[in-house]
Amino acid sequence: ESIWNYLNLLRVYTKRHGEFPDFSEGLILRTGATVEEACKAIHKTLLDGFKYALVWGKSAKHSPQRVGLSHLLCNEDVIEIVRK
Repeated sequence: ESIWNYLNLLRVYTKRHGEFPDFSEGLILRTGATVEEACKAIHKTLLDGFKYALVWGKSAKHSPQRVGLSHLLCNEDVIEIVRK
């Protein structure tokens, strides 16, 4: 836990539409990461057709919250990417 905090890392879980989130594996990102950085971590072409993202967790005002690329993510948030 102390190493995790020292390195300023956070874990973000992904979710597909109509399915439950996969809590077995998460994206490991730096603290202060945005939805855009999470999209790049999944796949570099994901930003091409990006429409919006749905976020559940501490960074969302309500669950789910519809957000854009500049939304800051918190530890253990769940994100669903919606494409055009």
